[in-house]
Amino acid sequence: MREMKDSGIEWVGTIPAHWSTMPNKYVMRKIKVINPTYNGENILSLTVNGVIVRDLEAGGKMPSSFDGYQILYKGNLLMCLFDYDVTPRCIGLIKDSGVSSPAYSQFVLQRGNDAAYFYYYYLMVDHTKALLHRAKNLRHSFTEEQLGAIKVPVPPIAEQERIADFLDSQCSEIDAISADIQKEIETLEQYKRSVITEAVTKGLNPDVEMKDSGIEWVGNIPVHWDVRPLYYYFAERKKKNYLGQEQNLLSLSYGKVIRKDINTSEGLLPDSFNGYNIIEPGDIVLRLTDLQNDKRSLRTGLVKEHGIITSAYVTLKAAKEVVPEYFHYLLHAYDVMKVLYNMGNGVRQGLNYSELSKMHIVAPPLDEQKNIATRLDCVSKGIESIIASKKQQLAVIDSYKKSLIYEYVTGKKEVV
Repeated sequence: MREMKDSGIEWVGTIPAHWSTMPNKYVMRKIKVINPTYNGENILSLTVNGVIVRDLEAGGKMPSSFDGYQILYKGNLLMCLFDYDVTPRCIGLIKDSGVSSPAYSQFVLQRGNDAAYFYYYYLMVDHTKALLHRAKNLRHSFTEEQLGAIKVPVPPIAEQERIADFLDSQCSEIDAISADIQKEIETLEQYKRSVITEAVTKGLNPDVEMKDSGIEWVGNIPVHWDVRPLYYYFAERKKKNYLGQEQNLLSLSYGKVIRKDINTSEGLLPDSFNGYNIIEPGDIVLRLTDLQNDKRSLRTGLVKEHGIITSAYVTLKAAKEVVPEYFHYLLHAYDVMKVLYNMGNGVRQGLNYSELSKMHIVAPPLDEQKNIATRLDCVSKGIESIIASKKQQLAVIDSYKKSLIYEYVTGKKEVV
């Protein structure tokens, strides 16, 4: 076992005795070269998957022009030195030339130091947010001078290269396993969506006589089902928490209505909850803002307990005897088929209840609503259990990867 010494860096601990430490400014220097006019260069973004070439056809928020972006050079490091507390990834190794937002900081390695090694080192630091306590201003940001004064471990250059090559190989294998598991999760989620859509639009009897629903995205439905505007079945729940006595704060998250700590210091909460809606079990909550800026998130949730929720959501309450679980699954199917996606209007591309209520929906008889909801509850629970197990596998693999990076970039383990 090789001799170790204290690095003097709290988040690193001991390092090999033959390694040195020095302020970051002697390892890398910041450069910024502005590209006055955009001429079709790759648009690069710093993401949790590294510095990637952005797909400009994929949508999302875009600037009016890419003029004035900075030029990025292959082999340099790209760092986000602001909003350090909330940014999911603050370091990336540039593998493609292109341009990016001038808000990012680009660094060139000095004295022959290996960019890939220091990428992994700062990835380790990013995993733990070890520098967070040093970013004390309002936006949790660093200046170049502040970052430059922070000490880093500096192995001999040949050892830096060996560590980087080893981690490239190991992390590639780990990432490939994670990608396979993620594909399995996506397949399961797609299967769940297809089962729900089939059941709420075709029923459970494959031999039943069908008719045209008159709704393009629904197609044929069982002949005995009804097609009516949503307002026939649901009114809008509008009961304000005027006196503020209700304290059970609820939130719509990933297609589920969940409890939220009303006293939490995390996230944005209002000074008062007097304007929030009081909602009841069996209600259906829909987030109907920014419809065209978001193609992925789930916008519907079934309420299972009395509580309050932001009035920015539309809340539906039954106007007649129905099985709310069936209609929740139906509106979920409308959501994942992106029926709502093209219905928005206004600056924020939103819908209100009045507009939504005119949308036609399909409905079986009451007993069939119950049977479909019961069946889908069972199927969904089984699929979600498998998905949860696979997500746990991903968490274990991710934890192992982080540990591996830490052990080698700090010299706790040696590449042989």
